[in-house]
Amino acid sequence: MHRLGLVGGTFDRFHSGHMSLIETGLSKCQNLEIWITNDEIAQSKSTRVKNWESRSQEIFQSLADSSDRVSTHVLSDELGPSPDHPDATAIVCTIETTSKCEEINNIRSKNGLEELEIISVERILAWDGQPISSSRIRAGSIDRNGQPWIPQSFRGKDASLTPEVESQLKDPFGELIEGPEEDTSIAIRSAIGQIGEITGPLIAVGDVTALALQLEGRSADIALVDGMTKREEWPDAREIDPSDYDNILKCSSPAGSLTYSLLKACETAISSWRESGRSTLIQVDGEEDLAPLILHPLAPIGSAVLYGQPGKGVVIRWSDEDSKGRCRNLIRGLETN
Repeated sequence: MHRLGLVGGTFDRFHSGHMSLIETGLSKCQNLEIWITNDEIAQSKSTRVKNWESRSQEIFQSLADSSDRVSTHVLSDELGPSPDHPDATAIVCTIETTSKCEEINNIRSKNGLEELEIISVERILAWDGQPISSSRIRAGSIDRNGQPWIPQSFRGKDASLTPEVESQLKDPFGELIEGPEEDTSIAIRSAIGQIGEITGPLIAVGDVTALALQLEGRSADIALVDGMTKREEWPDAREIDPSDYDNILKCSSPAGSLTYSLLKACETAISSWRESGRSTLIQVDGEEDLAPLILHPLAPIGSAVLYGQPGKGVVIRWSDEDSKGRCRNLIRGLETN
């Protein structure tokens, strides 16, 4: 048992892979120094990375009873203190970063210091056989345990609302920005101002919202329309300009349903934005009202979903782990066909 071991990394969105790394270290070391990449370096790779304090706090919260055996420190360069640390005798890493630890040992050897025992740990795999990573979590692809946000039981099937799920959808799911129904620009301008710089796509659900954004010169990155409002045909829907979008997709989803056709269209649109920043207009034969239940689980963290609240204004809901989890639970409550 080593008295002191070292481990370093970004440790954003503390996940099962991080836990495995630290638990392995604690099984072989009495104490661990956890060196967490500073904000300047970490956030230069992704602005969605949480700040250092939040990342450090999540480690202590996750370790619970073992937290008194670890300490966290700021990592300001690639190697940190390991090349000349006087007290450490071990270093914990993933298989992929073993070569970096060997480089550290070469430096230590040249400086007359004892080499660190390299404790390498296999990465934990997600449901799809790919490694769990913070970048995949930020991208909205998986949760912190490597599970999909869209339940596998839902894929390939159509689903219908149940009374229980419908009752949970009565209240606005997000922040209501109030504005008169006869002038949607008031609420939309306020919403655009509140959203500001955004790290994910701006998603509009509904013809009124999509057109209002277009008229303000900020067309959605992804818009879902069905030619209707309040379940009646809306003549102004013809003013929505398809040429504002890079892609046009069509799908079907009857009222009160979430279909596989709608899921595939949303997946394609979000993948297109994620890979190349391309915008998409999804034309739904039926109703798009329930689409946020699919969009939040699919969207990258930091996306904003806007939809109209008739007679009240527009609702903003950011895509984060809370919204993803809530929608996943609601999808599980649907009746699959």
